[in-house]
Amino acid sequence: MAQPAFLTTQRPAPNVAAPRNTPVLFMYKIKTYNAIAPIGLERFPADLYSVGAEVDTADAVLLRSHKLGVDELSSGLRAIARAGAGTNNVPVAQCSERGIVVFNTPGANANSVKELVLTGLLLASRDVFGGINYVRSLAAVQDEGELNKLVEAEKKRFKGRELVGKTLGVVGLGAIGSMVARAALDLGMNVVGYDPALSVDAAWRIPAEVERMQNLPSLFAKADYVTLHVPLLPATEGLINEESLRAFKPGSVLLNFARQPIVDASALAAALESGQVARYVADFPVPGLLEHDRVLLTPHLGASTEEAEENCAVMAADQLRRFLESGSIVNSVNFPAVVSEAYEGYRLAVSNENVPGMLGQMTAVLAERNINVIDLVNKSRDGIAYNLIDLSEAPDQGLIDAIAQIESVINVRVIDH
Repeated sequence: MAQPAFLTTQRPAPNVAAPRNTPVLFMYKIKTYNAIAPIGLERFPADLYSVGAEVDTADAVLLRSHKLGVDELSSGLRAIARAGAGTNNVPVAQCSERGIVVFNTPGANANSVKELVLTGLLLASRDVFGGINYVRSLAAVQDEGELNKLVEAEKKRFKGRELVGKTLGVVGLGAIGSMVARAALDLGMNVVGYDPALSVDAAWRIPAEVERMQNLPSLFAKADYVTLHVPLLPATEGLINEESLRAFKPGSVLLNFARQPIVDASALAAALESGQVARYVADFPVPGLLEHDRVLLTPHLGASTEEAEENCAVMAADQLRRFLESGSIVNSVNFPAVVSEAYEGYRLAVSNENVPGMLGQMTAVLAERNINVIDLVNKSRDGIAYNLIDLSEAPDQGLIDAIAQIESVINVRVIDH
């Protein structure tokens, strides 16, 4: 992989990163929160990166569940990588305003979550815990014959139902949802799905046997089991509420391995009481439901496997390295995807508000200084635009300052290979 940039001897202003006056190999600083799998940290070469919880004035942050405050967004911070899918513990809006790229690791923990969802499906269908607890209550019975008699007499209390032939409704058909759908089909279930924001790539992952529903009420009415796999957004918070629960097939089962606020706990409690929902299985404990006899809650175990933690750490680390060393952006939640091979020369990475005329103003600054543009990539996403500009010669501080001072430019970074 290409070597990283040289930067100025003094730390630049918040919106500028320029070449060092005296070239010294720069060591990027990565601040970590939580315990990041060692295999991920090993992706950062020790001669190029300083990595750890004690790092100050970081170029990038690597975290898992730490709730990152706005006050922790230091002036030189360029990127944040969340080793996981959700980014509700990162102040994404404020990061966008400051030109900080926020990455996540979609799909890295998908198999881990899928397996826990399947566990939830089975536990919701068979009263395994009830049976286990009953058997444990017989510990004082020492006669094997008497023990067998008691077991045979009471096992009907724990009768369940099979999944074969039942219908699973999958809300959200991304990396996890599509894997759950495929696994359910393999178990002999019928699968219906709904995802209005389905990408082309995600569509290719969905088994052809999955019936696409046009709206949520039609999915709820048809499904014996409903499983949620959508991100927590303003549009999805409280998605499962009193109104939507009325559309559920009576006696159905709800599984939530996405995010807790997607389900209105009060409305769910009422639906459980009425029998509209027979069971609730979720990965997020919530007050009021902890001791409910038809609720199974786990302590956010979805991605808690060695394999998932390692996959997430490796993906997050690789994305940070690619961004810092070449400017490329893959799997960002707030910036456009921009992939450009490392350029053996001088590259500008410029973030700006997505308004007309910005690219023309930048190239005009370059033209005034008689600097040729070798290659240029410009992409935008919502209110943010991002540019990679390969130059024929080294930019001086005056050029960097001139671009940084253009109205609506958020930050400028030089990548010097």
